[in-house]
Amino acid sequence: MAAITLKNVIKRYGKGPSANQVIHGVDADIADGEFIVIVGPSGCGKSTLLRMVAGLEEISGGEISIGGRVVNDLEPSERDIAMVFQNYALYPHMSVFDNMAYGLKIAKVPVDDIKFRVDKAAKILELGALLQRKPRELSGGQRQRVAMGRAIVRQPQVFLFDEPLSNLDAKLRAQTRLEIQKLHRELGITSLFVTHDQVEAMTLAQRMLVLNAGRVEQFGTPEEVYTQPATTFVASFMGSPPMNLLQHAPNADFGGPTGATLGIRPEHLDISDSGWALTVEALEMLGAERLVYCRLGDEPLIVRMGENQTPPEVGTTLHVAPRADRLHWFDAGTGKRL
Repeated sequence: MAAITLKNVIKRYGKGPSANQVIHGVDADIADGEFIVIVGPSGCGKSTLLRMVAGLEEISGGEISIGGRVVNDLEPSERDIAMVFQNYALYPHMSVFDNMAYGLKIAKVPVDDIKFRVDKAAKILELGALLQRKPRELSGGQRQRVAMGRAIVRQPQVFLFDEPLSNLDAKLRAQTRLEIQKLHRELGITSLFVTHDQVEAMTLAQRMLVLNAGRVEQFGTPEEVYTQPATTFVASFMGSPPMNLLQHAPNADFGGPTGATLGIRPEHLDISDSGWALTVEALEMLGAERLVYCRLGDEPLIVRMGENQTPPEVGTTLHVAPRADRLHWFDAGTGKRL
């Protein structure tokens, strides 16, 4: 296992004035054994950052160290990392055992040691009964577990996951998230996990690095990111549904700065006999709760209601009282938290 340090890491494509910079000075200190999720929208640079840690992309500036060793100029094979990709990349003609063992055979690991490692990984991932099957005989979730097993047998210092759950359906994604959590508890290997799915990020991360256009918007625990978002981008990206952001605060004094953006999460708007008067535009039934899509003047607003609350009719007026201790204020120009 090993700590990872990123110091002012930069990535640009091309040279000179026409160069396209996609990663803008990323800094992060990742502790030994920590599970870090890199999260952000498509095209924000999260996979590029992961590939630079892996050595699959050259860095244009800064420094990456793994286990106290600067790895800028080291080949991927010299970095003691194992990577799990979005596509399983299994050999179709090989059994599960041979797929997991292949890298060890190439490295000339003794046969007995290979069997021990594969059997141990198969036990952790509950693949013991599938070792003689071919990939075509497996479900998508089982194939992904084989891909993780192939990484485990390497016994690396660092695991790198590049959107490994993207090809799974919703049920399998939830199941595999639990398996990855269990895997990390058992092995304790430093892990970087890339996803655009904020639910995955919130459920898996010990800390998360929120990227936007190649810049770090916030680096903190899921609770910190959700309850104290550093910017309006984080506030709107993390959370389902996202935080309500109002450019023009209603005519009530909440102690907010003049010209600031007011943020409040949908669950912190209480149904009331008075307060903000909202026009109901649509309702979304989500089982144990409902989302009420409203408008406050010209601005959209979402209210979360519990299953025991009577939903309003579309076109009617709904009064809500915002919880004063759950208001967030952001600079209207920079988007940064005030």
